Amino acid sequence: MKNNTATIENLLEKAATYSKTSLELIKSEAVYKLSDIVSNLAVKLAMTIVAVVVLLFMNIALALFLGDYLGAKYYGFLAVGFIYFFIAILLYTFKEKWIKTPVSNFIIRKIIDKISI
Repeated sequence: MKNNTATIENLLEKAATYSKTSLELIKSEAVYKLSDIVSNLAVKLAMTIVAVVVLLFMNIALALFLGDYLGAKYYGFLAVGFIYFFIAILLYTFKEKWIKTPVSNFIIRKIIDKISI
């Protein structure tokens, strides 16, 4: 009887150790996935900031160029403004297809990518 009790206690002890180890593994995988997602987003944010600055200067140059071509500086800025107004309408119209769905898919792919079945 003592042998069975010792075996059961040993089995319960190993099950508890296994549970703790499994929980730690799940926590580690979650931290890894979260850090991977955040680091990818940080890189994309940095690239976006650089692209915005470059685009800003290019837009100013385009507005000044168009202003010279159209005869008044403010005409160039007005033309560039209309271009961006048109782009904003397009983005609003296709926001689900062009923005929401790709971002959601990226996040889901990053979370599920490391899961092994």
